[in-house]
Amino acid sequence: MIVLVLLGFALIIWLEAPGLVKKKMWRELIAFSVFLAIGIALTIPQVYGIRPFEPNAPIEALFKPLAELLKEP
Repeated sequence: MIVLVLLGFALIIWLEAPGLVKKKMWRELIAFSVFLAIGIALTIPQVYGIRPFEPNAPIEALFKPLAELLKEP
């Protein structure tokens, strides 16, 4: 499964990167690379069944007791 994911990302790179380099769109190439790296970093753990960090979890833990206090009896 991981091979298919990596092949998918390789296909995206193969289709998009040469055009950006040819047109000398360096900032767009950097942005493309950063977003692609983020996509890879979030996808690979999911392939292995690992849930990525959820930024809402600490906020929920902080405000859930407050919500319980404010609930109507």
